[in-house]
Amino acid sequence: MKHCTLIVTLLSVAAFAAACKQEETPSQQLDKVKTETKQAAQDMKEYTFAQKAEFTETMKKQLAEINREMDLISAKIEKSDDSVKAEAKPRLQTLREQTDRLNKKLDEVKNATESTWDDVKSGSRKAYEELKVGFNQARQWVSEKIAP
Repeated sequence: MKHCTLIVTLLSVAAFAAACKQEETPSQQLDKVKTETKQAAQDMKEYTFAQKAEFTETMKKQLAEINREMDLISAKIEKSDDSVKAEAKPRLQTLREQTDRLNKKLDEVKNATESTWDDVKSGSRKAYEELKVGFNQARQWVSEKIAP
């Protein structure tokens, strides 16, 4: 009977825990993004010159996702007080500059030849990684400065 009570109690606790699933914390979100970034960087290393159209498409999708997330961050900042807006302005400007660099690198991909492919791909990957790091830092900063 003790075992039956213990099993029922454990199952009840497990069901309760599953029902009370909380949203991800900023730290969990950051870990998830880091994992996705690492996977995206790994994926980029594997593209050959013959796959440059796929590489470009993948990069554009990732850039579009970052831009969507930046829009959400910008909206949160716009709803905050003036001191936060002033502090955020240079951070957002840096992200925009990094986005521009990545866009320029993607333009270079279109004109890459087989002999320049590795350099162009490497430059694109570096620009993407810098943007992701800056974006993750901005996301962390916003989560610390602005309540959800």
